[in-house]
Amino acid sequence: MKKLALAVAAIAALTGSASAADLGARPYTKAPPPVAPVYNWTGFYVFGGGGGGLWNADSNIETTVGQIPLSRDTRLGGDGWFGTVGIGYDWQFNGRWVAGVFADGQFGSLRGSLTDPIGNIEGREKLRTSYAAGVRLGYLVAPNVYSYVNGGYSGSEWSGTAMNDLAGNPTGVTTDSFRRDGWFVGGGVENNLDIFGFSAPGWFMKTEYRSAFYDRISLPESFVGAPTGISTTFKPWVQTISTSIVYRFNWGTPVVAKY
Repeated sequence: MKKLALAVAAIAALTGSASAADLGARPYTKAPPPVAPVYNWTGFYVFGGGGGGLWNADSNIETTVGQIPLSRDTRLGGDGWFGTVGIGYDWQFNGRWVAGVFADGQFGSLRGSLTDPIGNIEGREKLRTSYAAGVRLGYLVAPNVYSYVNGGYSGSEWSGTAMNDLAGNPTGVTTDSFRRDGWFVGGGVENNLDIFGFSAPGWFMKTEYRSAFYDRISLPESFVGAPTGISTTFKPWVQTISTSIVYRFNWGTPVVAKY
């Protein structure tokens, strides 16, 4: 037993000396903290998706000649669904800031009513197409999450109407289709699909709210093709929410963060 104890003590002494020597040769250093990756947001992108929206419009009746009001403004409305496609280009600057330009179109049918309270008649009015070109500016709240505001030009295409009486019977009174130009403001969030656990380089999802404003238009009424001397005015305001899948052509391997 004494010989065994002496052997164990000798081994322990040798091991301790070796460990001390190793520590002297290779001193311990703490590993640096991991650096969060940052991605390059500069480049072209395309997107497509869909959403829902509603429009409200101030409307009254006036004479076609002289635009003499015959009724007070009333608030009309409509809603529906649409699809959207678009293209854009972004620039990343000063670390986390991103600015860009874009253009898109929305195709669908946001339906509502166009009324003539004097004749007690009503027709169906539809926003069929809208399109926009604008700019956006935002901040990277995370390396792959972009929060932004946007604004710019908006155009819209609206249907004509065929008026019915209160019982739903055709009256022969119609208004023509028309287009309106205006402007929009909005905002949204865009994020890489990786945050949902997918490995999808270059693929993103964006959700956006938009509010578009258009000038008033006077729509002459016709009875079986003949002018009636009466016009219905229409001043629309359109609100939409959409979700789109985005593909960024330049998206690649993360690089070391510089901010």
